Amino acid sequence: MSLADRIAGLMGQARTDLSELVAIPSVADPRQYPPEECAKAANWVVERFAEVGFTDLSLRETSDGSRAVYGVRPTTVPGAPTVLLYAHYDVQPPLDEAAWHTPPFQLTESGGRWYGRGAADCKGNIVMHLTALRALDGDVPVNLKLIVEGSEEQGTGGLEDFVERNPELLAADTILVCDTGNAAVGVPAATVTLRGMVNVVVTVEALAGELHSGMFGGASPDALAALIQMLSTLRDTAGNTTIAGLEHGQTWTGAPYPTSQFRTDAGLLDGVGLLGDGTVSDMIWARPAVTVLGIDCPPVVGSAAAIQPHARARLNLRVPPGTDAVKARDALIAHLHTAAPWGVRVSVDTEALGQPFEAHTGGPAYQALASAMREAFGREMTTLGQGGSIPLCNVFADIYPQAEIILMGVEEPLALIHAPNESVDPGEIARLAHAEALFLRHYRR
Repeated sequence: MSLADRIAGLMGQARTDLSELVAIPSVADPRQYPPEECAKAANWVVERFAEVGFTDLSLRETSDGSRAVYGVRPTTVPGAPTVLLYAHYDVQPPLDEAAWHTPPFQLTESGGRWYGRGAADCKGNIVMHLTALRALDGDVPVNLKLIVEGSEEQGTGGLEDFVERNPELLAADTILVCDTGNAAVGVPAATVTLRGMVNVVVTVEALAGELHSGMFGGASPDALAALIQMLSTLRDTAGNTTIAGLEHGQTWTGAPYPTSQFRTDAGLLDGVGLLGDGTVSDMIWARPAVTVLGIDCPPVVGSAAAIQPHARARLNLRVPPGTDAVKARDALIAHLHTAAPWGVRVSVDTEALGQPFEAHTGGPAYQALASAMREAFGREMTTLGQGGSIPLCNVFADIYPQAEIILMGVEEPLALIHAPNESVDPGEIARLAHAEALFLRHYRR
């Protein structure tokens, strides 16, 4: 029986696996969900990977209090390379549950897709690993290591610190970071660049307290208006991110992201234009991009005729490869101070910072994966950028400079990761499992 036929026969088990795992609300934030849920998910991972031959499976506590699943599966093949399989079992909270068409923690099939929080990011990748290994049925001619972390979505750096303190545990020739995805359903891809990120909170203070807008408006500085003016300087009229001292004219040299596809994937309303003067690929993979994540100010309902004494906003800056994230943060902070009007007081606190990443391609692992993708998908593998950040990749690159780091996975634009109605195309699980199985069978150094 061929690998493709074996995987087709395993998709019922894959759905059962994903149903069980999605049913566990493993949000790694004790303010929102009990920590016991993450513990359930971690134990589920231990039990399932024991079924496919992993030994010495254990829960390793990380510095942020979460637990990562670690295990090994050695081969008897002399001189075989070592492959590290990565995924994470924690998920984003469901956000607005009223916006979900299906229960967020119940895997539900609709329109040929499987819906549920974590179905794609990243529990679908855990199931993909399991399906590939079940299809190989013990015939795995490489040494395997496994690390499945439990706090990736919180960005607390627990696994990054763990790798730095335990470099021998995760050393490998190739690291499959399965937390990205394809350009579209059925279009295989490896992600070769990641934008870094900077999160800051900017606070503006102008008055000792609220003032009546009728008595004082017109001469008294409005902290909210000052903040709005400051934020408006972060983009030009075309929508380019224009932070003083930060380059914003870079271009993407890899596979393009067609404009029409992007408009559909992003759900743009009729008549709404795209931002920036570059291509879609330039704007989302090669250039900096600032997003206002939230503003503290009075809501419309219940607001009074008062001048606001203080206001604050949370900003996210995506940093492209070739730009140092520390320098980008410093440029953003300096820009905000310079843009502040009327002598208002400004303070900026850094929440998080992660450097961009660029993979080194062309090695034997990339060649083996390209061949495996071609056979599993029936078309050539392309390479993509990724607007998101995975700081762990930079830690892997620093600790294991000789390792090939490959980013792949079952996510694609229709998956709506981090949003209501997240879903996965089961065909992506099947094809990626097939490709991974072929890769593990044929990869040699």
